Formats: sequence, structure tokens, C-alpha cells
Amino acid sequence: MTILVENRGGYRVLTLNRPERLNALTVEMAGALMEALDAAEADPKCRALLLTGAGRGFCAGQDLTAIANASPARIGALLEQYNPLIRKICALPIPVVCAVNGIAAGAGANLALACDIVLAGRSAGFVQAFAKIGLVPDCGGTWLLPRLVGQARARALAMLAEPLPAETAAEWGMIWRTVPDEELIAEAEALADRLAAGPTAALGLIKQALDQSTINSLDGQLDFERDLQEEAAENADFAEGLRAFLAKRPPKFAGGR
Repeated sequence: MTILVENRGGYRVLTLNRPERLNALTVEMAGALMEALDAAEADPKCRALLLTGAGRGFCAGQDLTAIANASPARIGALLEQYNPLIRKICALPIPVVCAVNGIAAGAGANLALACDIVLAGRSAGFVQAFAKIGLVPDCGGTWLLPRLVGQARARALAMLAEPLPAETAAEWGMIWRTVPDEELIAEAEALADRLAAGPTAALGLIKQALDQSTINSLDGQLDFERDLQEEAAENADFAEGLRAFLAKRPPKFAGGR
């Protein structure tokens, strides 16, 4: 199985599982990952996701052996398989945590960056490897990088294709933070568990608000926030959060979407 799925109660762990190829992507793997994302979204008990990789790397990007003799049209067609994954992760109404173990290269790096909160082991690294073989960053890389690290750094990362250590990625704001390698999965699981116990609907609306802020004017964003706030206030988790605050106790969110 190229994607392993573990149900942890309130959240699911999705593991890229081609460790012998550093979890390099294939069309079949993309299909399996999409099925896992669809299933998680359809399960009302699933309130968060944790994405990671098996073995010593997160994802080495596209498996180049699969495109060694591919035509330009076929390479373009590959993205018709991968682009829906990026759209899906960004649009999911639940938070997605990514635990980057080892290298995250090319499409693998951008798969990680599409997630909501990214943790990385200190020995991990990110590389926009496309220019090394005469290609352009894909899977959202040219959209994500400038928004995360700014135009100057995005251009250098894309054009030079040099590896970026995880600690530098955290310093630049590309990812949330780094942790010791041996603590990565435990930290990521604790974070996913915390998010799964949160106000699921509100967290999904926060994703919407932050994504929309990249294209809205201030006036447009203020109006959008107002509309989302009304929607959030209709959810039972708001009433519970308010009661808990007034009673000075931890809230017990039901997590309804």
C-alpha cells in the first residue's frame, strides 16, 4: 500500500509509504492519497489529519523513473493528478498537520507546504529541485513560496534549487517549527490530537479566512470575516466555548462541522 491510514479516534495519520524510493510520488500514489483525503473529509469523527512519510524521508517529489521518456504533454497530464491533492488539502474543513522527516523535495516539498501547520525534524530539508532538471516548480510551489518567505527568497529557492535546512525554513517562516528528529512524530501527534479536540468548524473557517486574505482588499476581508464570524457563532462550539470561559473551565468542543 502506497498510503497507510491509521485512525487515532479524533484524527487520522496518513503516511506516504514508498520508503525504498524516499516516498517519491506516482500517479497511483496520488490516487490513493486522494481517496484517503476524501474518506477523512466524509468522516464526521475525523477532526484533523497528520501527514508524514515512512522511512528516512518525507517525499522526494515525482518519481523520475516514471517520466524518463515522457512527452511534454504527459508531464503536463501528471499535474492533472497532483494538482487536485493540493486543492483538496487547502480546502479541507479540518486542520492538516505535516511532519517532515528527512528530505522534502520538489512536489514533495510543496505537498508539505500546502498543509496548515508544518513541523520538521532538525535534520530535515526542503529543496525546490525542479530547475536542476530544467522544469518549473509545480504543485503550488510558485504560489506558496512567495506568500511564505517573500519574493526574493522564493526566486532564489526556485532558481538555485539549493537545499534549505529545516531550521532555516523555520526562521524564515516557511514552516511552523523544528523539533529534534526523535521527537518529531510524538510532537506532531500531540499537535494533531490538540487540534482534533478543538472547535472544528471554527478552525475550518480560519483556513478560509487566511486563504482569502491573499486576494481580498482590506474592506473585502473585513466583510468576509464578518460573514464567517456569523457562521462560526451559529455552531454549538461557540456556545460551549463561551460557557467554559465564563465558568473558568476547559471547553469540551463537540467539533461539529
